[in-house]
Amino acid sequence: MKTLPGLALAAGVAALAFAVSTLFGFAGLSVPALTLCVVFGFALSFVGSLHTRTLDAGLGFAGRNVMRLGIVLLGLSVSFTQILSLGLPMVFAIIGLVVVSFVFTYAVARVVGMEGKQPILMAAGFSICGASAIGAMGQATRARAGEQAVPVALVTLFGTVAIVALPLAAVPLGVSGGDFGIWAGAAVHDVGQVVATASVAGGSALAIAVIVKLVRVLCLAPMVALTVLFSRHEAGGGKRPAIVPLFIIGFLVLVAVRTWVPVPDIVLAWTAHAHSFLLGVALVGLLSRVRVAEIVQQGWRSLAVAAASTFFIAVAALLVINVL
Repeated sequence: MKTLPGLALAAGVAALAFAVSTLFGFAGLSVPALTLCVVFGFALSFVGSLHTRTLDAGLGFAGRNVMRLGIVLLGLSVSFTQILSLGLPMVFAIIGLVVVSFVFTYAVARVVGMEGKQPILMAAGFSICGASAIGAMGQATRARAGEQAVPVALVTLFGTVAIVALPLAAVPLGVSGGDFGIWAGAAVHDVGQVVATASVAGGSALAIAVIVKLVRVLCLAPMVALTVLFSRHEAGGGKRPAIVPLFIIGFLVLVAVRTWVPVPDIVLAWTAHAHSFLLGVALVGLLSRVRVAEIVQQGWRSLAVAAASTFFIAVAALLVINVL
């Protein structure tokens, strides 16, 4: 029961973010609800009266346990059948892009001096699937809330910018139709941002973009497992995290269910809404516990890594399109 007040606060703020996003939609403006969850959650971190033991327990529960549940539900959005419909050459190319962009982002973050778990969190968020990947990697590597806050904020910011930037860049680059769908799915960070970006190119481009993105989402489990395995080897003795965390196993189970069990469309639709809302609650809980001083200490480093990673992934994705 001690988590209830803070958890209720996170849920209420997330609900407000989704309501505001819907109102913007009625006005013809596209403002992703998860972006607002990041903004509102960060705004809560400035309210000193919220940093009490009573509220902090629930906000921490939201950023940790609710995040895990949201990641598990994400599994129902992925089907092996959908992924194989792209053809094996494209599937392997996208997996290769994820691995290369992960290594690139991690290396740049280390070179510029990002500390603690932040390099691995930046790599996961920008190469795999945005805030969901940061949450999963953060849970698996036991990263502090403060370490996760900067990557979450940056992947949300740059993914939102991509919603506008990619369609504008596509015109002079001559990228259209299915190729634009591949580009959006391979280069934009979060699933919702991919949908917003690709929808301007029509239904067929959107469908391809979502499937390409799902390939990247499916990389979440093996990338988390490999990272934890490596960290266990580096840590030596002491208490070690599980190689495959329980919530990642749950994610894989639901991927298998989506692939081999006929799940009704209405269940898939409600699950998608539930995943988005749970992730929003988790982001509010996570960002509300940020200490601004920790972000200020990052200076130019985090922005440089985010910009370099976003540009690298976009260019590499274009190369994949041209080769295949």
